[in-house]
Amino acid sequence: MSSEGPGVAVVRARAAGLEADLELRYAVDDHGVLTVSSALTSTAPADAPPLDLTALRALLPLPTRADEVLDLSGRWLRERSPQRRPLHDGTVVRTGRRGRTGHDATLLLTAGTSGFGFRHGEVWSVHVAWSGNHEHLVERLPEGAGAHAAVIGGGEALAPGEVRLAAGETYTAPDLVATWSRDGLDGVTRRLVRHQRAGADYRAARPRPLVLNTWEAVYFSADLDRLTGLADTAASIGVERFVLDDGWFGARRDDTRGLGDWQVAREVWPDGLGPLVEHVRSLGMEFGLWFEPEMVNLDSDLVRAHPDWVLGPASGPTAPSRHQQVLDLANPDAFEHVLGAVSGLVAEHDIAFLKWDHNRDLHEAVRTDGSGTDRPAVHVQTLAAYRLMDELRRRHPALEIESCSSGGARVDLGVLARTDRVWTSDCNDALERVAIQRWTGLLVPPERMGTHIGPPRAHSTHRDLDLSLRMLVALGGHAGLEWDVTTCPPEELDRLRAWSGLYRELRPLLHTGDVVRSDHPDPSLVVGGVVAPDGSEAAFTVIAVASVRGVTAGRLPLPGLDADARYRVRVRREAGLPELVQTAGAPWFERALDAGVEVSGRVLGEVGLPLPVLAPAQGLLLHVTRA
Repeated sequence: MSSEGPGVAVVRARAAGLEADLELRYAVDDHGVLTVSSALTSTAPADAPPLDLTALRALLPLPTRADEVLDLSGRWLRERSPQRRPLHDGTVVRTGRRGRTGHDATLLLTAGTSGFGFRHGEVWSVHVAWSGNHEHLVERLPEGAGAHAAVIGGGEALAPGEVRLAAGETYTAPDLVATWSRDGLDGVTRRLVRHQRAGADYRAARPRPLVLNTWEAVYFSADLDRLTGLADTAASIGVERFVLDDGWFGARRDDTRGLGDWQVAREVWPDGLGPLVEHVRSLGMEFGLWFEPEMVNLDSDLVRAHPDWVLGPASGPTAPSRHQQVLDLANPDAFEHVLGAVSGLVAEHDIAFLKWDHNRDLHEAVRTDGSGTDRPAVHVQTLAAYRLMDELRRRHPALEIESCSSGGARVDLGVLARTDRVWTSDCNDALERVAIQRWTGLLVPPERMGTHIGPPRAHSTHRDLDLSLRMLVALGGHAGLEWDVTTCPPEELDRLRAWSGLYRELRPLLHTGDVVRSDHPDPSLVVGGVVAPDGSEAAFTVIAVASVRGVTAGRLPLPGLDADARYRVRVRREAGLPELVQTAGAPWFERALDAGVEVSGRVLGEVGLPLPVLAPAQGLLLHVTRA
């Protein structure tokens, strides 16, 4: 064992019979986050057969008092749904083999003391920082099995033959990121968010611009006049970044063709994208563009010219998914082609932002090597995608990238090391988003979560929701809109202007503070917020996701405030006001709509405010400032 400095220990081991050297690097930062890095090197003679690596997992000891497990599952439009179970003897394994992180990925695997919550209990959490196939596990052996009768950890999930090390070659495993808290899940989140914000690759020093993405506004029906009109309205309500989504290139008038042909469609854009870009910039907004660099349609000029660039076995392409196949980015020619096309457009139009999509799992993810043998390919495909992002950022240092993968199917610290935010979910239904954003926020800082206002009727669920709730929920991250705002009447546009002004006012708090979540006894009432690190200011959302229990909603403790300070509490009208069932028993509420009410931090944190009864699918924003 050796040390590279404070907080770092390096362990080196040799497996003489295996003819391999292992190096483990343990680094703990000032925020209490441990990063475990692992590398295995073959020391076999040059003429020896390759070492076929089955797995290289990092495991950490877990106290036996951790007797409950929390992980996350989900699907498209319903990412990151929590599930709990007791930790009995045996192994709990969560393996993702989708070729991307996956809608059902656990994000964090957490073990803790019975009944732990957001604000209480002792918890241990791990995350595999990798965007391909992965594995998280927690294991407990029967009593008396030894000092370390329980472990927690994970690593890359390798297929047989996926990593074969010739003499002198090294496999570097994805980092395992781990942390512990005696203050429940909020303590874990606080450590992980501060860890990310302190990282060398973290680029959120500038305010996160308010976004309008065109997808749910125009879908594939894009033309210059319609989009310039949309840009005009967007700018008038305070939008700062205008992002053109799918359908601007090749023959891409629907999702069955043209994917991979990254040339501007001249029949739609006879003068290219320049007129739209210039119009957007003349309105004071940045311009962003949608790409899906890792995918192709078979009906595309690219595949007709280079059928061998499609990832698949020697027998031919696999079954399509969403009319798509995977582009073999480990093929150097395919890699250079995509890099040149994307980089060229970024340079030509000085594009500020890429929405980087990835719309299918990698089924039968194999490629044919030089000997004509089919080999598993998720590992090399993931590394190639990372290299592509890294090279684009090297060439264009100011470029920002969003990781979108059918919504939230590629959310992990591996991709976040190369991107500036994630698209949290393709579901813009604000009521569904309450839980999706709450649980994504276990790991992802608010400023790195895309949170948009969708249309009155949600595209994904066909549910109608008030603008007040849609505005409120969108404040929970990097805010934006995905809606044809040219259809809004003047009074709605006025409300959106007030909301965008509130976003700009509060984002220094929302995007730098500590995330807090209340363990409210009524599951129909979801309470959470952000508190400034010095406790001087906070913003809390209170949302009724269903009818509250009883004739009163009880009291509302606000977590994370300075108990010895006095605070002024205001209800911010700009975020939207809720429909109320009754206000009896909450006399402070009316005063909080105007000048606010002054309350001690101790009362707010330990006793709480008596709540008015919110109607279902309604909420409010409380802005708390030190008096």
